[in-house]
Amino acid sequence: MDAAVASLFAQVLGPAFDTLPTPVRALHVAQGMNRYRGEVEVRRGSGLLSRFVAAATRLPPAGAGPLCVEIDASPLQERWTRFIGGRAMPSRLWREGEVLCEQLGLATFGFRLEVVDGVIAWRVARVRVFGLSLPVRWFTGVGARESADGERYAFDVWASLPFVGLLVHYRGWLDVG
Repeated sequence: MDAAVASLFAQVLGPAFDTLPTPVRALHVAQGMNRYRGEVEVRRGSGLLSRFVAAATRLPPAGAGPLCVEIDASPLQERWTRFIGGRAMPSRLWREGEVLCEQLGLATFGFRLEVVDGVIAWRVARVRVFGLSLPVRWFTGVGARESADGERYAFDVWASLPFVGLLVHYRGWLDVG
């Protein structure tokens, strides 16, 4: 694919991108500013350290209800703003080689994406906080899955850390049609 015209996710996933279900492809080929609405359910860790880390990375509050996601996409980067429970959770995504990077609050994650049975699986490949690299083994409890639920785009995102426990687990759907 020509990087000048291919979406960010199409570049990272290569030929596997074309095997994705229609709702997942539709979300990831759209360029410019787009707004999607759906529903989300969020669980949060309750420990003091869990709450501190979640705040530093701007994770959403616990609860269930409506979700609005604004995505400003170009072939070089995407800016996502998720509006959950009256709060905004912004992030920026870009590509470094085969790795999809996401800056979320004070942390920058590098993810390896893989398509398995029509589902995008996100796995942590590297993490930096304040420019310092952290051991990837600390982040085996961080990941995401993107799939289709009928005609809807579906997501499942989780983050837990050793000695900290659950930071957040949120899942839901977006209308992309």
